[in-house]
Amino acid sequence: MVAAGPSDTTRGIHGMPGRTAVTRCAEPIADVELVAVRRQFGTVVAVADISLAIKPGEFFSLLGPSGCGKTTILRMIGGLEAPSAGEIRIQGKRVDGISANRRPTNMVFQQLALFPHLSVYENVAFGLRLKRLADTDIRKRAGEALAMVGLDALAMRGIGQISGGQQQRVALARALVNEPAVLLLDEPFAALDVRLRQQMQGELKALQNRLGTTFVFVTHDQGEAFAISDRIAVLNSGRVEQVGTPRSLYDRPLTRFVAGFVGDTNLFEGRVVAQEAGRARVDCGGFGLEAPAQGYSIGDAVTVSLRPEDLVVSSGPASGTQLCARITGAVFQGPYTKLSLSVQGRPLRALAPSAALAELKLGVAVAVGWRAERASVMKAEP
Repeated sequence: MVAAGPSDTTRGIHGMPGRTAVTRCAEPIADVELVAVRRQFGTVVAVADISLAIKPGEFFSLLGPSGCGKTTILRMIGGLEAPSAGEIRIQGKRVDGISANRRPTNMVFQQLALFPHLSVYENVAFGLRLKRLADTDIRKRAGEALAMVGLDALAMRGIGQISGGQQQRVALARALVNEPAVLLLDEPFAALDVRLRQQMQGELKALQNRLGTTFVFVTHDQGEAFAISDRIAVLNSGRVEQVGTPRSLYDRPLTRFVAGFVGDTNLFEGRVVAQEAGRARVDCGGFGLEAPAQGYSIGDAVTVSLRPEDLVVSSGPASGTQLCARITGAVFQGPYTKLSLSVQGRPLRALAPSAALAELKLGVAVAVGWRAERASVMKAEP
């Protein structure tokens, strides 16, 4: 989010002044900051000394497989879990010793925990009633929150009378009605079908853009994280593998895990044989790959990642730096076809325009080239 000037503010969902914009010359205080945070259950380390800084107004996602620690991190930010070590700060204030109900956060859980015996309106108003607000304030704020998620016309419906997507919106309205500084979302769309999930992703991102509220979102779905996030932390076994924008994670992964988790890829093991002008040449055992890379020395063991769409498959004999391959499988996907290839017994995956493959059949020999500028080089792992 780009700040417009020292006097600019965003507007909260009830029209009250929201976050004060930060001047371009000042470094904004992170809305959420984790400093060497650790969470241990007995001898099991769920979160291993993680440090993160989430910017004001950012849609930040924690992405990783089941058991990687992402939900534990979210619960520690919200005060539902206590860190074993480290510090958690929200808007510059240390909160790891403060109870959940005193933190400027709200959470939307995977299990929405809506009250089935209450109407849509009463579910949203519930937290306001606990705060003992005046009835006029409750009606105004709950009504505005429902309008914000497009459910004002269904306010008097029962929870069992609305669809799954509408229930998701009720949960969002209930979480946002108190105008939290940070909204925490733990895989809120996991139970929805694919089409509704994609619709809700778009609505959630548009809502966050409109409000300017900091969202911290947990998901194991790379496509979902890419669709809605400003930045993503990729987690593995309780550790942060890489933090970056969706494009930077996809185009320039720093580890084998990130390369494979955020999309399909081909991995080549090799050694650096030349390094100059920001490029490295890697001997991958029978063929060489040249890719953008810095900081490597001749002889370093490395891994090269090359996405399937960056392989170029053509009919005819291989020439120059091309490899000779054989087609072992093909999956038609409309304008593109996923190809399985074999190169000297090594499996490769390619994504090629279907129109260019009309004459290619299983078992046929083909030539495989690659877009070297799209390759990523990373240190070899044990």
